[in-house]
Amino acid sequence: MTEPTPGPGFRPRAALAMSPDVAPAVLDAESLAALAALCDLAPPPALDDLTTPRARTLLADVDLLVTGWGCPPLDADVLRAAPRLRAVVHTAGSVRGHVTDACWERGIEISSAAAANAVPVAEYTLAMILLTGKQVLETACEYRASRTRPDWLRTPRSVGNHRRTVGILSASLIGRRVVDLLRPHDIDVLLHDPYLAEHEARELGVERVGLAELFRRSDTVSVHTPLLPETRGLVGRELIDSMRPGAVLINTARGAVVDQDALTDAALAGRIRAVLDVTDPEPLPPDHPLWRCEHVLLTPHLAGSQGNEWRRLADLALAEIARWASGDGFLHPVRRERLAFLA
Repeated sequence: MTEPTPGPGFRPRAALAMSPDVAPAVLDAESLAALAALCDLAPPPALDDLTTPRARTLLADVDLLVTGWGCPPLDADVLRAAPRLRAVVHTAGSVRGHVTDACWERGIEISSAAAANAVPVAEYTLAMILLTGKQVLETACEYRASRTRPDWLRTPRSVGNHRRTVGILSASLIGRRVVDLLRPHDIDVLLHDPYLAEHEARELGVERVGLAELFRRSDTVSVHTPLLPETRGLVGRELIDSMRPGAVLINTARGAVVDQDALTDAALAGRIRAVLDVTDPEPLPPDHPLWRCEHVLLTPHLAGSQGNEWRRLADLALAEIARWASGDGFLHPVRRERLAFLA
């Protein structure tokens, strides 16, 4: 008997594969009800070990896995236990942690909520660009210490966001979203991405520049490149030392993209400022000098979706499942040939 395929009236059998703590955070009661209306959904808890007898029983019958943070790798052994599996919908960004070569070789369709997760990261980045341009954090600390309003007529002309130059490293989903958010502001935007064509830069309304020029000319550099073997340590000492005095480095990508020792030296010397939502490792050791550096703001990897922003991830995943089940395919597919360019 031929198995039913996605199309009108198709109702996939589905299971959740993610950390049991993640599932109720990302998929609230309303989202789970909407998911159950689209699928024959296996009851909780979510699967975080795909080798147990319960997992193997569920895998034998599923058409679709709804994955999230904490999903184990979907390797060849797992896929042998899931002969009907046709699609994976990820309720977070990167699929690198669980989608393996075996998935691509089997022809399993993959979708990710990376586009939804890009929104809060870009919003965080915009906020930090504007706050650091205005030197809000430093001024607030001085104000708290002095309890005296500074003479605003003596504010240096280096303070402010009018005609500030912001360099975006990588035309990723998040990098492009930051460019969009910067558009209403009087800010000049440079962008470096070796895979970006000149006509694409014109369409984005940015100036395409080389990597060294990006760091040399920018008042703020915002890092949005994925961590790949060729991007590890990409932002090295020479680039950091070439930044303008008082310039800002923002990193919401991965800590290992930046030479942390070189950044630490430059920040401790007061030559540059930094906003780091990611470090290498996370968190830094308790005695690391960046904790005490007045020129650095450290945040605990919070730029991505949190709290009510998780609903955006769930809504995108639900929309993808509805499209796929109806036979329309994914709006946000992850392609194997593009995996090397994704976070």
